[in-house]
Amino acid sequence: MTERPGTTTRLPVLEVRDGRERYRDDELATEEPLEVRVLVWQGTQWVRHRVAVTLRTPGHDFELAAGFLYTEGVISDRRAIARIAYCTDPEELQQYNVVNVYLEPGVPFDPERLSRHVYTTSSCGICGKTSLELVRAVCPRPPVGDFRLTPEFFMALPGALRSAQRIFARTGGLHASALFDATGRLLLLREDVGRHNAMDKLVGALLLEGRLPASDTVVLVSGRASFELVQKALMAGIPVLAAVGAPSSLAVELAREFGMTLIGFLREGRFNVYAGAERVRGAPRAVGAL
Repeated sequence: MTERPGTTTRLPVLEVRDGRERYRDDELATEEPLEVRVLVWQGTQWVRHRVAVTLRTPGHDFELAAGFLYTEGVISDRRAIARIAYCTDPEELQQYNVVNVYLEPGVPFDPERLSRHVYTTSSCGICGKTSLELVRAVCPRPPVGDFRLTPEFFMALPGALRSAQRIFARTGGLHASALFDATGRLLLLREDVGRHNAMDKLVGALLLEGRLPASDTVVLVSGRASFELVQKALMAGIPVLAAVGAPSSLAVELAREFGMTLIGFLREGRFNVYAGAERVRGAPRAVGAL
């Protein structure tokens, strides 16, 4: 079954401007729940496990499911996935809001790893993940980025992102994750009401296309740099993460531990380098461990 469109919704609104009022249609980013289920072949039947619920913008749902399972360490590569499909059970009322990920027979799956009944939201990612231990356990390897990039390279990225955000331009209500190569060429863009979902969609697309690890690339996120976003980029082997907003202290700690370059406040002709300054051309010798 192919994926369903529906990234935007039109609703009537009352607009007040310059002392005048009028009713008109407004285009909004759609937000709906998505449940991700993992199905494991046991003996003679598929056994279903509910692993996550997130609020997301419909579109690229299969990438979102695959990316989530990969960045959370549930699967180790695309060969673990037999197929992905929407739930078509007749009794299921939300068929296009439930995605089934079928694992290949023999692929190990530990439901206890997700027995905390993971619930994610469009804004906060996975609740309760406050340590580095899970990342240390499942992150494949430090990312590879054998390049040095100029300040001008980074300062050109926000403009390239804005030009490519088609749905944001219509709604103003979406986060984005955009992947660039070392020349500044846009390789991939995904949008969603949730910043973590946008990253999972991007990583899922790379996973399903066999393009991981994504060495020698740069990912730009439209909001702040959270611990979860750094973790997901690390799992994908992306060596540089730049954010329009601020990073958290734990995001910086994680980036420094794994040798990632982390940039924040990339806007209005400036940025801060919080980790991995060696990949920024012209950076002075750091005081302390950057």
